[in-house]
Amino acid sequence: NGKLTVASVDKKQRKRHPAPPFITSTLQQEASRKLGFTTMRTMRTAQQLYEGVALGSGETVGLISYMRTDSVSLAREAVSEIRDVIAQRFGKHAVPDAPRAYQSKSKNAQEAHEAVRPTSAARHPEDVRAFLSPDQAKLYELIWRRTVACQMQAAVYDTVSANLNAGAGNTFRANGSTLIEPGFIAVYLEGRDESNDDDNDKKLPILTVGDVLPLEELITEQHFTEPPPRFTEASLVKTLEEYDIGRPSTYASIINTLQTREYVRLEGKAF
Repeated sequence: NGKLTVASVDKKQRKRHPAPPFITSTLQQEASRKLGFTTMRTMRTAQQLYEGVALGSGETVGLISYMRTDSVSLAREAVSEIRDVIAQRFGKHAVPDAPRAYQSKSKNAQEAHEAVRPTSAARHPEDVRAFLSPDQAKLYELIWRRTVACQMQAAVYDTVSANLNAGAGNTFRANGSTLIEPGFIAVYLEGRDESNDDDNDKKLPILTVGDVLPLEELITEQHFTEPPPRFTEASLVKTLEEYDIGRPSTYASIINTLQTREYVRLEGKAF
């Protein structure tokens, strides 16, 4: 009869926490996803930011910490400065009560260096943009945003699950969520290789039990098992890391060797 009746509504709140600061592999993955950089281009640009750039005062200043690292830890002084920057730019409510600490997932992590971070979080990307090349400016902003976001409050979502009665014993379910408190998402949201339903914010109207909704269309779809997608540079780096192949310093050269020897070719973003 073209009507659906709301049989039940279940509301919950969920929190989403920020991703840890960059290590070599995650920097390469995000620069590939968000900026379209190859691993070689990322590491070349990061090297330039690490070695230093001449700013307005004329002196050469290293803008990021060492870019070959497995460690997600940050120096205490750096965390303190990041928290001050968050309070100034986004308000004190955006700063958690205690600093966030992260642990490396890799069993073979070599943690001699800190995570990849700006040497000073107070040096906003806009302050240095005029002195950087386009690639340097993009990568510095990516690192700055990820580092600041990692010390911010969690994002809060309202998730809603509703059962809709279609009569004759047929029930449909609608799931959706609404962003209530943006938290760290105001600064940075981690990229994904494949679309993830959890991250697609399907908005639902306010529903109460007994509401009658018009049924506009029924769409039937058949799903088949798909083969795994081809590797992109980002997903290949992620997999090398998962299988403990190579070190942070070798991911870019491994991928470069695969291409120069013509074992693979890139079509679009896929090997």
